[in-house]
Amino acid sequence: MGLFNRMKEPVFLKESSDAEVQLDKLKALESLLNAEGQNIIKQDIKRLEYGIAGEKNIEFELKNSHMPMCILHDIYLEDGDLSAQIDYLVFTKKICFVIECKNLYGDIEINNSGDFIRTIEFGGRRRKEGIYSPITQNQRHLELMKKIKNDKNNNILMKYMAGRYFEDFNKSVVVLANPKTVLNAKYAKKEVKEKVIRADQLIQYIKEMYANSKVAADSEDKMLTWAQSYLDLHRDVEKDYTGKYEQYKIDIVTPQKVDEEVPAPVEERITIRVDEVPVEETNIFKELKAYRLDKSREEKIKPYFIYNDNQLKDLIAKMPRNKEELQRVVGFGEIKANKYGDDILKIIKKY
Repeated sequence: MGLFNRMKEPVFLKESSDAEVQLDKLKALESLLNAEGQNIIKQDIKRLEYGIAGEKNIEFELKNSHMPMCILHDIYLEDGDLSAQIDYLVFTKKICFVIECKNLYGDIEINNSGDFIRTIEFGGRRRKEGIYSPITQNQRHLELMKKIKNDKNNNILMKYMAGRYFEDFNKSVVVLANPKTVLNAKYAKKEVKEKVIRADQLIQYIKEMYANSKVAADSEDKMLTWAQSYLDLHRDVEKDYTGKYEQYKIDIVTPQKVDEEVPAPVEERITIRVDEVPVEETNIFKELKAYRLDKSREEKIKPYFIYNDNQLKDLIAKMPRNKEELQRVVGFGEIKANKYGDDILKIIKKY
């Protein structure tokens, strides 16, 4: 815990995003689809890139806040049939901020009924449309968090106290991450208006909420334990992002086996490499996995906090040669690349 006793800057306990994994899979699939499928997947890729860009804007603000905070990015919680994908959980010594990121294009108006109305320009004409309230969406995230925590508490009095004061310790905030978005909330009710801000207002919002909170500040160790309790609840769910595109796949002619191959003219011959060993059985995979385990034990954290198996496979696929290239690997931001990069690159250079 020594690191957090001297903590002066924000620390990301989970920085990777499931959206980045999904984006890589869609990009790899695009060339295998017919024209109709490619049009559909390009739109999905664009939406994903837009969402990731919005979350990166928030990440930038948090990393440059110079505040002692523990941050979890892209947390998936599940309880029975209920689930929630939360963009950011930001833990301070007093409050956990539950952040819903919206990288919306167009101008956003919130009326006195709490409805969200977007105005966009298309073909020189302005068009208004209602959108699902991100405040309602985020409130459901908080309700699930509260339910999970209550279900895990066996002490009746503690269960009551935790439920009674849950809203004092957990605050919902919707962050509009697109700097070009114009927000008009002058007719919105105060309790709604206070929950929607722009990305460039986020740090000031956190500081003001913290200063105005009557909750007693905990130690940095307790702040870390609080954040860790939600990280332990996070589930890495293997999702099939490609099923909807199956009907658009083009037929690919299966090449003949090597021993049945008809020799091509010399100028047309190519070298065919057949990878017979699954990546999980390669020496580099085993060594990087062993490093991950040793480091997690040293830091007393879960191994997948450093990188999960999908990120490990992406690491091997891209074989980065320096820290700049390492940051292009799914799940590796600047902080993680600086922290583990020298060790990882040393292992990779051996192969």
